Amino acid sequence: MYRIMIIEDNDKIRQELCDFIAKNGYETIPCSDFEHILSCIDQEKPDLLLLDLNLPIVDGHYICREVRKTNTALPIIIVTSRDSEIDELISMNLGADDFITKPYNLQILLARIERIIKRTYENSSSHTLSINHITLDISKSALTYQDKTIDLTKNELRIMHCLFLHKNTIVSRSELMQHMWDCELFVDDNTLTVNINRLRKKLEYIRLDDLIQTKRGLGYIIYES
Repeated sequence: MYRIMIIEDNDKIRQELCDFIAKNGYETIPCSDFEHILSCIDQEKPDLLLLDLNLPIVDGHYICREVRKTNTALPIIIVTSRDSEIDELISMNLGADDFITKPYNLQILLARIERIIKRTYENSSSHTLSINHITLDISKSALTYQDKTIDLTKNELRIMHCLFLHKNTIVSRSELMQHMWDCELFVDDNTLTVNINRLRKKLEYIRLDDLIQTKRGLGYIIYES
């Protein structure tokens, strides 16, 4: 049974989410200790976070950022009344998997949870992919080359995963965005550019400056020699 932590300061909404999600086959972990949220996440080790942005003490963006420093694989769904594009963009750049605004349809929320759970824990047939002595470890969200390893954010992992799967083939920006978030409605073109640039800087550290090649006007490609 997958365990879902619900970080929501409205008691009524938190209880409603707990009851609904529990009735649909998940174990729920309500969190109301907002002073020690990060410790609670670390201790409970949930399989997915439902995270509000408007919280006492620290906001959801801070929590998302701190979680991603040590855990790039934990799925995070932002559920918030803040519906501005900038909040959505910030959430995605910090590594959130989805962004849902209130009021929401509970059945749609459940479908989003099920999709992300399936994608994260049930769809991966292999935990590692290799090209030219470069190893992408999906379970650890890391890339290794010549005994040097870099940690990848969730977005960076998805970019590399997509390019590894389609080695020697040009992958368009729209295809990359679809692979990253499964729905282009939640993707900003600038967000992809930011993630590609950050990823390339990390690759420079392990001497893979030219691993991701740009095909102007077409997309990106990784060649296997």
